[in-house]
Amino acid sequence: MTIKFVQKHFLKGSKEFVIIDEMITATNKSLFKKEKLTIDLTILDPEPVIDGSELAFYNPHKGHPVFSLWLNKPNKEEFEHFVDTLKQSISGENDSSAHIETVSTETAQEALARNIHEEPPEFVESDQGREKISFEPANVDRLDDDLNMLKTYLDDDRYNSLFEAIEGLKAEPENEAAFQRVLDTYNDLGIYQGAVLTYAPYLIVLVSKYSP
Repeated sequence: MTIKFVQKHFLKGSKEFVIIDEMITATNKSLFKKEKLTIDLTILDPEPVIDGSELAFYNPHKGHPVFSLWLNKPNKEEFEHFVDTLKQSISGENDSSAHIETVSTETAQEALARNIHEEPPEFVESDQGREKISFEPANVDRLDDDLNMLKTYLDDDRYNSLFEAIEGLKAEPENEAAFQRVLDTYNDLGIYQGAVLTYAPYLIVLVSKYSP
């Protein structure tokens, strides 16, 4: 399921929202800048809050708005229809997202909790030496979206090593060593992993797919 919704404001520019399964991309364009965020719908509260002339969707765990829409633009009917659709997607009432390649934050955290104190997985031995794990090249665009979200909401020096590791994987998306560095730096965060998962939906996919 893909749903696109565009709002335009004479003075403030434009907002574009694209719902793809359990993700939404929110793009804000003005005369001087462009901001794009990709958000996992599972982190949002399905009940938005009116804030002046805008309708804001919050992350209930963080207590601040993640993105907002201009009220009743381009018109009340289209606005209400999109908001209802978005609320249903957040609540999981749309069944068309069943095949998306992602997991919930809770599932990823449960899996990681079992492996926090484990050593990195060893490669299988063969007659020709160690075999590499089955590794698919990383999606650079989704890594970039995750990194932008993390830098926006996790402005803390403790995450710098992870940011650098993700930058390295963006530069070499087929490099298994670069990918392993992302996993290692993520695992080193310990109790701070949950905050990372809140804003990095693609990292959830990678960690869940390649962790033992």
